[in-house]
Amino acid sequence: MRFHALHHGDEPLLLPNAWDFASGALLAEAGFPAIGTTSLGVAGVAGKPDASGDTKEETVVLARRLARLPVPVTVDLEGGYSERPDDVGALVSELASYGIAGVNLEDGYADGTLRPIDHQVAMIEAVKATAPGVFLNARTDLFWLGKGSLDETLGRANAYADAGADGIFVPGAAEDDDVRVLVEGIPLPLNVLHLPGRTDFARLGELGVKRVSCGSLLYRTSLQATVNTALSVAGKPAGRPVPSYADVQSLLEDGA
Repeated sequence: MRFHALHHGDEPLLLPNAWDFASGALLAEAGFPAIGTTSLGVAGVAGKPDASGDTKEETVVLARRLARLPVPVTVDLEGGYSERPDDVGALVSELASYGIAGVNLEDGYADGTLRPIDHQVAMIEAVKATAPGVFLNARTDLFWLGKGSLDETLGRANAYADAGADGIFVPGAAEDDDVRVLVEGIPLPLNVLHLPGRTDFARLGELGVKRVSCGSLLYRTSLQATVNTALSVAGKPAGRPVPSYADVQSLLEDGA
């Protein structure tokens, strides 16, 4: 229950997201109390597009390795790699057997649509029935996709809470007023995504956010450092910016 407790401290849990064992081990060594994974990073290492539902094997292999770390690990499962609740429940049960402390399960598809609420509720119920000790962070993508209102987001969040989720992840929520409404309207720890230039860790804590995820930022920053270092060694201008999610995804789609 150590991972659960990290969501109820005086400050938000800052969750850095790893993409291989070395990045996870270095983040744990740096003192972070828990580590997550990033689906974009896992997809990038595998040479596959993100959110394609095609990285289940790579995700499980990485999870098994990261479970050796001395800190709790939570795994990004995208949409669960299946439309069958029993399959998703079995997957999370397998991860729990390795020692994984938490999972993210999202309701958005790569094409910008959302799973029906009842179907996502069935997914969550299946996970909690087979792996009740795993912290299930239920992600709703209405804000991320720019498709929903606060009321719709709260409706989904509360349905997922009633189904047994342990936390709610609303990536894309950044404005103080929106975050405040979400904190007040959701009976579970709220997780938001750090958005450079738009969110401030201390301010999110003041608003009542309990978890702040780095998402793919660390992975994308590592790609920036790789290219700029190589350019610098070659004596060339080395001012490449951090690639966006869309930049990396485009490369992965072109190479698939």
